[in-house]
Amino acid sequence: MRRTTFLSLLICGIAWAQADDSRPAISNVRGAQYPRVHADLRVSLRLKAPDAKKVQLQPGGDDNGLGHGPMDMIRADDGTWSITTPPAVPGFHYYWFLVDGVAMSDPASETYFGWGKECSGIEVPDNGVDFYAAKDVPHGEVRIHWYSSKTTQAWRRAYIYTPAEYDRKTRARYPVLYLQHGAGEDERGWTNQGRANFILDNLIAGGKAKPMIVVMEQGYATPPGEAQTTTPQGRGTGQPSLFEQVVVGDLIPMIDATYRTRSDRDHRAMAGLSMGGGQTLQITLTHLNMFSWIGSFSAPLRGGQDLKTAYSGAFADPAAFNKQVHLLWFGAGTGEERMLKGALAMHDALEKAGIKNVFYQSPGTAHEWQTWRRDLNEFAPLLFK
Repeated sequence: MRRTTFLSLLICGIAWAQADDSRPAISNVRGAQYPRVHADLRVSLRLKAPDAKKVQLQPGGDDNGLGHGPMDMIRADDGTWSITTPPAVPGFHYYWFLVDGVAMSDPASETYFGWGKECSGIEVPDNGVDFYAAKDVPHGEVRIHWYSSKTTQAWRRAYIYTPAEYDRKTRARYPVLYLQHGAGEDERGWTNQGRANFILDNLIAGGKAKPMIVVMEQGYATPPGEAQTTTPQGRGTGQPSLFEQVVVGDLIPMIDATYRTRSDRDHRAMAGLSMGGGQTLQITLTHLNMFSWIGSFSAPLRGGQDLKTAYSGAFADPAAFNKQVHLLWFGAGTGEERMLKGALAMHDALEKAGIKNVFYQSPGTAHEWQTWRRDLNEFAPLLFK
């Protein structure tokens, strides 16, 4: 009888171990066993808070692929609160906990700047997809560059990606892509959350993209003496912003003076996501003497605007625009209804006006980093060719 009971327990234990197919997320701090991602992409999270009366999981925003929150967590006798979400959308997702109504980061997760604060984040694998993985290829460097802005009379920080060959081919000069983050994020976003350096490494190593320098700056600027802010700025309203003055008057001259760039407009591109996509359109279309490659990822676009007067009349002469601009590119996820609708409307309006442009839809993703990773992976190979 005892042997039967022991064997039954052993079999049950083996079956349970096989059923628990989850693994620690790669976004966890070193050694943390939770959060865990299951084979069907459900996510299990835990928090030890024995004195709390209520703990909830709060995904970052309604378009977040982790689900809609806040979600109530269940308390165990030892004071550990836990939850398992429905299957998540592959990619990177912000989240935090609400402990008796107070927001706090998950101590088991690395932190990422999003939503105007340091947040937890989880990486949910996209099975069979590795274009943003660190592979056994030559890797470029991500450099942190501080410079003094005359416009804001303050020190600013940019992240600069240089291709793997940059320090070896010391006489070579390179085209530049200025790549902007979204509202509530900063210059760290494209490498920490977006894995842009690995995307470029893999594209360049595979001969799919030209070696290029990528400049990632914070998309905020405040007048001298005012407190810094992460309030959305210059998102495509057609009105110039102080950030636009920083890019044109401070950032580009500094990059061209410091790095081995090809400094003409034919070798200068700009792209951005969400707020950064709106900033990109505002800056590039009103300074076509400086840019000829343009990318808008999930930007808040107004397709009904008069193309002849939009962006200082950049689209007024379709033939001249097509000759001057080598690439005008729009992207959005099929799960972000407002951004997709706006991008499609703009694309259709431009097509009817005879203005060449490219439109890309990321299947199954919303206003999130997996959309923008795919955007960059599709956009970068078209540049500087």
